[in-house]
Amino acid sequence: MSALAALAGATGWGPQDPALSRTADQTLITGITLRAQQARPGDLFAALPSVLPGRPHGADFAGIAVRAGALAVLTDPVGAHRPALAAAIADRPETPVVVHPDPRSVLGTLSARIFGDPSARLAVLGITGTAGKTTTAYLLEAGLRAAGAQTGLLGTVAVRIGEALLPSTFTTPEAPELQALLALMAERGVTHVPIEVSSHALALGRVNGTAFTVGAFTNLSQDHLDFHTDLEDYFAAKAMLFDGRADAEVVCTDDVWGRRLVTAQTTTVSLRGEATWWAREITAQRGGSQTCRVVGPGGFDQPVVVPLPGAFNVTNALLALAVGHTAGADPVLLARGIATAQVPGRMQRVDRGQRFLALVDYAHKPAAVAALLDAVRAQVPGRLLVVLGCGGDRDTAKRPLMGAEAARRSDLLVITDDNPRTEDPAAIRAAILVGAREAGAAGSVVEIGDRAEAIAYALTRARPGDAVVVAGKGHETTQEVHGVKYPFADADVLADLLDRLEGGSGG
Repeated sequence: MSALAALAGATGWGPQDPALSRTADQTLITGITLRAQQARPGDLFAALPSVLPGRPHGADFAGIAVRAGALAVLTDPVGAHRPALAAAIADRPETPVVVHPDPRSVLGTLSARIFGDPSARLAVLGITGTAGKTTTAYLLEAGLRAAGAQTGLLGTVAVRIGEALLPSTFTTPEAPELQALLALMAERGVTHVPIEVSSHALALGRVNGTAFTVGAFTNLSQDHLDFHTDLEDYFAAKAMLFDGRADAEVVCTDDVWGRRLVTAQTTTVSLRGEATWWAREITAQRGGSQTCRVVGPGGFDQPVVVPLPGAFNVTNALLALAVGHTAGADPVLLARGIATAQVPGRMQRVDRGQRFLALVDYAHKPAAVAALLDAVRAQVPGRLLVVLGCGGDRDTAKRPLMGAEAARRSDLLVITDDNPRTEDPAAIRAAILVGAREAGAAGSVVEIGDRAEAIAYALTRARPGDAVVVAGKGHETTQEVHGVKYPFADADVLADLLDRLEGGSGG
């Protein structure tokens, strides 16, 4: 235990009774958790202050963890003086309490040490940026598999260890869960792990203690300004992946933010200018895929199939190629695997025999909505019918911006509920409507709160050659309303409604 305390740089540690210091020093920690309800015998319980104002301190739940068998507690000076913590260890005076001024900052390093520094035995490939993280991770994983790697995957949609699929709670898990998953992957023979790295994960230290073989950057646009003070603060969090913690860095330079990350050693990706990896002769194919010719290092100059529409997905494929090659994989084999990739909830087609295109996508940021609808518009001869909402308890400033981007590009915009969470759904829709009206909608705008009814409204107005795009929730399988999660998957609802249309033909 003293070794962990030293690693944490603790300002104080030890049992309540100094006479028991030797026992505390010899305490063997076998796990770590910051959720008291999940504590197991042998764990270190990380009693952290909440990142949200008004929420309880983790030390308030120390009794649950200690009764479950937690052998020690890590907390901050405030937590160390909480009555609940004192009460929790009153009957266990040998329980060490490790005090650190910012325990969250050392949680990742401690978690990594407790689980045997698993990232040292894996090629961890971190992908950050606003949009494209999930798609790039899935394309990269498919490419690495084709190149012979044993892969894991950590991200927004799911956690995958070889063929085993686990649900995902955060884009990037909290440090104890992350290190436990990496350790399990190493134990099961995984060699390469694409991992989505969120700005929250970087700012809150979730990936501290993780050694990255490659760090990659997609792009940056407005998002998460409920957490970050402004775009500069948001970018600063993303830029932490490029502070030397990654052995190599791959950056898309098609926006000013990416260009700010470039050094002499950076591998670059671009559709717009000179770069280490770039593409030409981009051609859209029937069914939504694309072909392009990719030019890369070592004389690589070959046709590549991108299984998704939109120029931004060519960029995602380039980034996947660049990261995989930087990690040592054969780019020819990487390209072969990328062509077969499937990405849940990203430009996901729902085909029930109807004579128009029906798509589900996770676009929930202004720039992502614009890029999505521009890509679909270029693929269809008919009209663009869009169903869109915004999540509650998140960045409120982006709501009118999303409404504006959708209104400018759609022939019919149906504004509906996404995940209102604890907010008033009508107030969220009203904010989207403000942006849509101020933008001067190209087509008609309709407000229908019930998401299933909104999707049905768009489908019944679709004609052959049109496209119906349901945006915002993508792969999600629930809808959260007033704090309660109800089963709701856009793709399933779309499929069910299409089946109800006469003959599944639409129009």
